[in-house]
Amino acid sequence: MTIPEESPAENRAESRAERPAEPTVAPEPTAGPGTPLTGAERAAAVAALAKAIGAINANDIVAPPRPRDVDLPAADEEVTDGAAADEAVADRPVADAPAAEPSAAARPVRRPSAPADRPAPLDDAQRRAALAAVGEVLAVGGAPAELAPTALAELGEGAAELLREDPWAVLSLPGVRPEHADGFAKGLLGPAAQPGDPRRAQALVAWLLEQAALRGHSAQELGEVAEALRTQRVPDPEGALQAVLEDGRVMPFQEELPMPPGSHDEDEEPPVRTVLALERLALAEESLGEGLVRLLSTFAPGTDGEPEEGGAPARPGPAAWAEAAAAAPRSAQELVRAAADSGLVLHTGGEAARAEPAALLHAAAGLGLRVWAATWTGQGRDALAALLPEGSPAAGRIGTLSDLLSGADVPRAVDGTLELDVLVVLDAPLLDVETAATLLEAVPDGARLVLSGDPEGLWSAGPGRFFADLRAARACPAVASRTPDLGPIGELVSGVGVGELLPVDAPDKEVVILTAQDGGEAVHRAVQLLTDSIPRALSVPPEQTVLLTPGHGGPAGTRALNAAAKARLNPGPGRFGGFDPGDRVVHSPALGVSLPGRVLDGDASGLHVELADGGRITLTPAQAGKLRHGWAVTAHQAVGRRWPAVVVVLPPEAAGQLTRQWVYSAFGRAERHLSVVHAAGPALAQAVAERPAPDRTTRLRSVLTAQ
Repeated sequence: MTIPEESPAENRAESRAERPAEPTVAPEPTAGPGTPLTGAERAAAVAALAKAIGAINANDIVAPPRPRDVDLPAADEEVTDGAAADEAVADRPVADAPAAEPSAAARPVRRPSAPADRPAPLDDAQRRAALAAVGEVLAVGGAPAELAPTALAELGEGAAELLREDPWAVLSLPGVRPEHADGFAKGLLGPAAQPGDPRRAQALVAWLLEQAALRGHSAQELGEVAEALRTQRVPDPEGALQAVLEDGRVMPFQEELPMPPGSHDEDEEPPVRTVLALERLALAEESLGEGLVRLLSTFAPGTDGEPEEGGAPARPGPAAWAEAAAAAPRSAQELVRAAADSGLVLHTGGEAARAEPAALLHAAAGLGLRVWAATWTGQGRDALAALLPEGSPAAGRIGTLSDLLSGADVPRAVDGTLELDVLVVLDAPLLDVETAATLLEAVPDGARLVLSGDPEGLWSAGPGRFFADLRAARACPAVASRTPDLGPIGELVSGVGVGELLPVDAPDKEVVILTAQDGGEAVHRAVQLLTDSIPRALSVPPEQTVLLTPGHGGPAGTRALNAAAKARLNPGPGRFGGFDPGDRVVHSPALGVSLPGRVLDGDASGLHVELADGGRITLTPAQAGKLRHGWAVTAHQAVGRRWPAVVVVLPPEAAGQLTRQWVYSAFGRAERHLSVVHAAGPALAQAVAERPAPDRTTRLRSVLTAQ
């Protein structure tokens, strides 16, 4: 057996971010006991289950272990006949959710119990004994012994006993797929390992919802999960789902949808959809709804100079804010006025519009308020700081979001909230629901939160679409910037944002389109641009140019591009785990976070890397094993950053992965020059015109509407 060569979280984020729009029709199951149900019978079964959900007791849900990924042997054909269908449904995106906005409260059917206390950590002797016990069980089931530490970390001290009692619990380990879990179960249970085993259904439901989360969904419609179970050969998907819900593995919600057009009968019941969500994601979206409402309801304007209770300095009132707005640049005045009147404000715009949050930060600091701005990357932090006026009182009050949430920048009050009056968060569309919930919990009552970002760019690597749902719910003031992105690149990107791919006038070669016949030619042209054409014609050195492509694999993925770039720019034997001093690399310490850097050297302590955002880190051998070369990256790895020159590579095999959102983000990474090596044929124009973005099923919009 093999262990994945790359970070599972990194791979999942990137593959999900770059995948095409999801199909709305599930593949038919290829095998299964009994007579296949017709479409009408399936719909009736799902409707009956949805009705039964309302009657389930609402007190005893227990969260399942969080499934992750690993590599195990697949079961043989005796157990997994229809393995091809299993593989297809494991990778198959589940159907899109309706885009309609719920008109009434989302009703959680069940609520979670309080989490159990974490057990005390094992001492060395206990850990060795537990690892030995887990290794023994894994060996009996045919799983690699290297999984023992992971199983112990994921399943706890009783992992060996749990796996004996429920072999399908192995599906919660990194890289495990249903066919692997079936093979493991057969190794332990023999002929008793059957597709209809309730333990299998429980593990599959959690796994399916985790897979949906990796594609960006925070919830899935009941019928989609039932159909996916059917394709996995579960004999009675609806009955299995009801058992899973009664066992508390997931949280069901029923949401009223708007009445169909033309409905006038006041007594007619509105349509209802039932969705299932992993507990952590359900609670994150509920927490977001509560936090956003809290900010709006606890906000109170200042009093224009009158001392507050207890003699504390007065908070600036309407007159002070009006004066600050008048002094701000004209493009930022609307944003300053909106922040004066509300505890929560949305701001949208492109790269040039980032000057407006900078002006707000300067104005609020000038009013004596405790202000802070957070960006997604260190480069974004430095760029925002450069937009502040010289001598601004907001200087030094900008940091990255990760530093803010880790407590590295801003002091915290006794209750754990940030000691701030105004918090401006840029790159807000990159926030997944769990990170957004953590952020909201840290913002104190009465503070102002301004969320700013470009709504046309890529969404978060994690589940949900926090910023888009908040905009759609219209729960707070929203300011749309009128500041355009100028120049040929800005014109091209703006056109892409509205679904048009138009030629632009680029007298200084700001935009260049080159065609290629296949992936091999695309790699050759891209590396020639990186190493020769761009430095010679534009005086932009290779280290200030990046290659962007939709994926890692294939003839023109990041692996092929990086190999070719290294051979030209920094050839070497890769003496430090495949890397040499001087190699450009990208380190991904967390989902959706990519840190570009350069290898310095390596020794017994690890690989030493200088980060582009400043500072040096030493990666252990295990961490270095997940490092990638960084001359070429995916668009999702590039979010939050820009380069003087960008070469976007579009090979033929990437045609199905392109969306308007991807093209907009990739093209927008360029500051001075954009080259497009185009081998995707008509797929590029079709993606821009017809495929805005993969949809995501979420609950936040209905949660906000209800509140």
